Amino acid sequence: MVAEAGEAAAAVARMLAANAGIAGALADRLRRAPPAAIVTCARGSSDHAATFAKYLIETRTGTLVSSASPSVASVYGAESRLAGTLCLAISQSGASPDLLATVDAAARAGADVAALVNVATSPLAARADWLLPLHAGAERSVAATKSYIASLAAILQLVGAWAPDGAPDLAALPDVLAASWPLDWSPLVEALVPARGLFVLGRGPGLGIAQEAALKFKETCGLHAEAFSTAEVRHGPMALIGPDMPLLVFRQPDETAAGVDAVAAEMAARGGAVFVVGAAVPGAIALPAVPADPALAPLGQVQSFYRAVAALSVARGHDPDAPPHLAKVTETV
Repeated sequence: MVAEAGEAAAAVARMLAANAGIAGALADRLRRAPPAAIVTCARGSSDHAATFAKYLIETRTGTLVSSASPSVASVYGAESRLAGTLCLAISQSGASPDLLATVDAAARAGADVAALVNVATSPLAARADWLLPLHAGAERSVAATKSYIASLAAILQLVGAWAPDGAPDLAALPDVLAASWPLDWSPLVEALVPARGLFVLGRGPGLGIAQEAALKFKETCGLHAEAFSTAEVRHGPMALIGPDMPLLVFRQPDETAAGVDAVAAEMAARGGAVFVVGAAVPGAIALPAVPADPALAPLGQVQSFYRAVAALSVARGHDPDAPPHLAKVTETV
């Protein structure tokens, strides 16, 4: 896991160069014939990338993005009305039966299919009208790392070409990732070795990062973690905040920053350990982050997180490369 996550900067540089043409062509198609909506299709880490895509696409293009429920097609056999939409499928393996069933149903319903997939020879790749390979290379650890970051970068590349006004400079992204990798998050690791659970918070594009972090805590560390928007945590989940419930807060420097800081300060005042990525918040412990464009910052933050969570896994007596009961390709129906 550590070796593969450390390859993310090189993988992203490779993907950005290889996919510039196809991303530009798809972006041109989306400008000439704007889709009525975009339907994302993904599971696990890839679905967290879809959360990132939702916020980026909706804020940059105004196009509605909705997540498909694969069981609608794979279990219930129901057909959706998707004419005039784009089905954006995201997968590391491109082989899960429910993912393929959803893509097939979307195509039958009249949707175009774009696939972000790491295995370019997969069944999903063969079904795509628009194939954007992730070029992350072999990923043998069960826990996806570089393929997740490559998915986020591919989304950034597509949306930057589709809505170029204010698009971030993606040439800086590999350097952001490389600089983020060695950052010291040991205070978080030390605090969570004895923990029994935690909340992971984010907002906007950072919510997808929080979801990914919560999954990695579960699968590599045996640590129960739940991800929430900093807005949603105020509804029910706030009742659990206190000395026995640590918080990890992801924060990008955009319009959500002030609100995220306010929630983090409020949670810290309740007496629990609160870790905030990339900002100094009263009562909270700051974790370092590389300064970057708000759209790039979440990628650097999850890169730093991967190194920390692998260290936490080992410190808690786990093998981050081989979590119990899990396989690299999850073939849900």
